[in-house]
Amino acid sequence: MKLLLTKIVATLGPASAAPEVIGQLIDVGVRVFRLNFSHGTFDDHSQLLATVRSVASDTGVPVAVLGDLSGPKIRVGEVVKEGVMLEQGSQVEFVKGTVVTGSPGTTSPGRVAFSTSYPAIVEEVQEGEPILLDDGKVRLTCVGRRGRGEDARLLCEVTHEGPITSRKGVNLPQTTLSLPSLTEKDHACARFAVENDLDYVALSFVRSAADVIALRSLLGELAQAKQGAEAAPRGLESLPIISKIEKPQAVADIDAIVEASDGIMVARGDLGVEMDLAEVPVVQKQIIEHCHAHGKPVIVATQMLETMIEAPTPTRAEVSDIANAILDGSDAVMLSGETSVGKWPLRAAETMSRVAQQTNDYLKQKPLVFGSPHEARGAWRQFAMIAEGAWLMASGLDAKLVVLWGELERAAYLSRRKASRPILLFAEDERQLRRSALLFGVTAVQLETPASSEAFLVAADQLIQERGWANRGDTVLVLIPTSLSATGAGNTLLVHRLGDPVGEAA
Repeated sequence: MKLLLTKIVATLGPASAAPEVIGQLIDVGVRVFRLNFSHGTFDDHSQLLATVRSVASDTGVPVAVLGDLSGPKIRVGEVVKEGVMLEQGSQVEFVKGTVVTGSPGTTSPGRVAFSTSYPAIVEEVQEGEPILLDDGKVRLTCVGRRGRGEDARLLCEVTHEGPITSRKGVNLPQTTLSLPSLTEKDHACARFAVENDLDYVALSFVRSAADVIALRSLLGELAQAKQGAEAAPRGLESLPIISKIEKPQAVADIDAIVEASDGIMVARGDLGVEMDLAEVPVVQKQIIEHCHAHGKPVIVATQMLETMIEAPTPTRAEVSDIANAILDGSDAVMLSGETSVGKWPLRAAETMSRVAQQTNDYLKQKPLVFGSPHEARGAWRQFAMIAEGAWLMASGLDAKLVVLWGELERAAYLSRRKASRPILLFAEDERQLRRSALLFGVTAVQLETPASSEAFLVAADQLIQERGWANRGDTVLVLIPTSLSATGAGNTLLVHRLGDPVGEAA
């Protein structure tokens, strides 16, 4: 098992569904697998999940599974098979009813009528606001509306022409929508995530912290229902939420959203449609900085190796994009279509892994110093301060590894500093091990609860040397709670030379 710093998230799909492919992806460094609920059925997702869990068990590598909710994505309705061409300057109408665009009665010279998955668009888009179709490839401007009630129509003019086929996405970057943050489908997907013990849930199209709070309430209710027969370990009562930042409204409320979330995804696909593309690189850096300030993990996603969906090699710009996301301090970088439907899923993951390795090697020589994490509260304040001190000691002593026993929260506090040294988390609970797979620098190892701190140190020393993670005589820093079986217990910080008898740590 490799000791990774930056983690790789890979989206599952037809190109990566086979057990042997999933095993190869784990081998090259994928530690989080994404189920995209926008595609496929629950039976499809169940089969993928079972395959991941089985392969991960065989390899002995804890990997996390992230369920990505579809969110309130607006789409145009049905269009005739050949599609329709929207000409520059032509008129487009959006109607409340259901129509098949391009069929008789929906088109006339210079005019085309569409239905959408969100009929209220007819009332909520205001004159002068843009409407973007198919990821912004086709652009319209609202020029008014006519009619009332169910006969109301939104009138638009085409400003950037292009073809449109069925179910293309609709983006409304300047419109305030009453659309709920969680759709009926999202409720069903959240239930699937809880019932099948996924490790993270991603919330799409977040607009405010209230959207995150609403999902957390739903997940809590679902977890309580499930726990009638199964008690969750401390800290695992509800699935962690990764908020996807892909709307300008979310950027405006970023501090509150980061505070309310367990992690953030910089989802540059829709973000790049709804904002000026020139703003996105700076916004990406700002979001990552907010995550550092609050001590939350952050994933950078979308089009990182888009060329490799079709081509066996990436562009130089794509390679630089991955490296710059890592240099900014992201915990993970993500592959989407590259591994779900691409021709080269394994080669794409290998490429991303090699770029991450080279960039992390550079950071080991010229480490970046990120700001201290947001002040810890309550029982964890003591450990947060110990974690800060541990990194100072690890740097001064050139420790090869930081080793700890215990809860996921302990590993998270150590991970937040993004120091370029591996962190080994030993724990017994499988869910804690899997969820740690997203955290920068953390490698999880399952171990039955030792009889004592001394027994843990002996076991860790032996395993580190057996797996070649460090050599006899190397210095490691060890964090051990005063009680291995109690949660939130106090901590002992040891400097240990591998191979030294326990009790004689220097």
